[in-house]
Amino acid sequence: MEISTEAKLEPFLQWLQVNKVELRGCKIKYSDESKGFGIFSSNEFSDGVLLVVPLDLAITPMRVLQDPLIGPECRAMFEDGEVDDRFLMILFLTVERLRKNSSWKPYLDMLPTTFGNPLWFTDDELLELKGTTLYRATELQKQNLLTLYDDKVKDLVKKLLVLDGDSESEVSFEDFLWANSIFWTRALNIPLPHSYVFPQNQEDLNKYDSINNSAELSNDHNSRGELINGLNDIKNEAQRVNSQVNGATSTLTSTQGETLWIEGLVPGIDFCNHDLKAAATWEVDGTGLITGVPFSMYLLSVERSSFHSEKEISISYGNKGNEELLYLYGFVIDNNPDDYLMIHYPAEAIHSIPLSDSKALLLEEQKAQLRCLLPKSLLEHGFFAAGHPKDGNNDNKLEVDRISSFSWSGQRRMPSYLNKLVFPENFLTALRTIAMQEDEISKVSSLLEELVGSGGERQPSDAEVRAAVWETCGDSGALQLLVDLLQAKLTELEESSGMEDYDSELLLKSCITESQGQHASCENNSSEETNGWTQHKMSRKTWSSIVYRRGQKELALLFLKEAEHALQLALTEGN
Repeated sequence: MEISTEAKLEPFLQWLQVNKVELRGCKIKYSDESKGFGIFSSNEFSDGVLLVVPLDLAITPMRVLQDPLIGPECRAMFEDGEVDDRFLMILFLTVERLRKNSSWKPYLDMLPTTFGNPLWFTDDELLELKGTTLYRATELQKQNLLTLYDDKVKDLVKKLLVLDGDSESEVSFEDFLWANSIFWTRALNIPLPHSYVFPQNQEDLNKYDSINNSAELSNDHNSRGELINGLNDIKNEAQRVNSQVNGATSTLTSTQGETLWIEGLVPGIDFCNHDLKAAATWEVDGTGLITGVPFSMYLLSVERSSFHSEKEISISYGNKGNEELLYLYGFVIDNNPDDYLMIHYPAEAIHSIPLSDSKALLLEEQKAQLRCLLPKSLLEHGFFAAGHPKDGNNDNKLEVDRISSFSWSGQRRMPSYLNKLVFPENFLTALRTIAMQEDEISKVSSLLEELVGSGGERQPSDAEVRAAVWETCGDSGALQLLVDLLQAKLTELEESSGMEDYDSELLLKSCITESQGQHASCENNSSEETNGWTQHKMSRKTWSSIVYRRGQKELALLFLKEAEHALQLALTEGN
């Protein structure tokens, strides 16, 4: 470990102590090149509570608005609706990084200065993502950040620094990009007691009320980032598919009884790295009954037995696919069990199809979705599942059964493949509607008129409209369109970076060059064959990109196989 790394750690530990942070059964130390610092178990006695951080130390929108330097300026913009609470925290981090005498310096010095997410890729590294959802999303997001920096951040930060007596420091886009990345990689969604967020005196209550109102307005935003275009829907859909997420989750701020969920950074807790098998979780102690520290966040061991000394203590960032992990956190998990494929029918294409107005109305009436996530776990219930499906209900099956169980004529037979169909019904509903012919639209109208009456005594429910569309159209049109979408997705991936086997070969021969030790190893082997093949040196960013895109190709192939088989059965059965 470099001396400079040690030099950062000691002032930080002293800073934590001054701010009443308690390391009870753990210590913070350097982990490795890819992780940076982490939290490790110590020999000290612990009752399961490993770390306690007073919430007053957290960087939240309330803290920014209270800050004597930037608070007044931010409060005016915030109340006028010019910025949201996420922007406040990112601005705070940008300013504090540049302030010469920042009280946050020991903490900020400990944070990474570069990141593995695509916003920090070189042009060549970004090309490794070409053909994936992340490629275009990254280009657009970086342009959005540049525009925000030029239009609002640059002059505002300069103004705040001058108010602080610093007219010499220069702000750069990289400072803002750094603060943006720090926020999205480290922010937690903190459940705070209502009494903590909203003080009792009316003046402060009015001041903080705007935070809650703004947060409610921002619920339409993506839950973990201002991810653009497809990434917005990926995140929203991912949270629907994976409802259980540990750590930063859900909407920005939501009220549940006496609890408010506020995003923020918690120094100390945020040094926990991710692992699928988490060794700890974090909780909030509002009363102090658990930790002895009211209004605190604490790290709690999930293991009954004591840790081995020096074992890294990890938390889970949630059930996230590599697309989300790479975009938000800058790392991937090889063979990630929570990986998924995103498929969508372009909304703009609706206007160019025949009978677009009628179909758009039907889509709205059915609450159909033009975009869906296909988690890898769905394949456990499909036609080609390895072995027996895992225990538990297939939610997709239950939904299809409910939608498809009504038949006016009795002639539309239940498909034999129903329990093996892995694709979400909401998406198949959209595809059925898009693929409809003119005579089928007329038949759907007749069926619904028969159900609700020619006088339109009531409006049919979305389930009734779906049932009418299914009885009229069956599945073959939707499944053919699904096959086309999956084939187009696979073709785009392969034309950009080759087939899945090519990526697998690259990874097999890869040697990641991110630290001196590994670099030396690559140098020793790169010029000679090892086990019959030559190692390929690549950066961790390139390696992560290949792992991610290979997973996308693998899932595209597997779901295409499922869709093609379902289509063949639907055609055979007249559906």
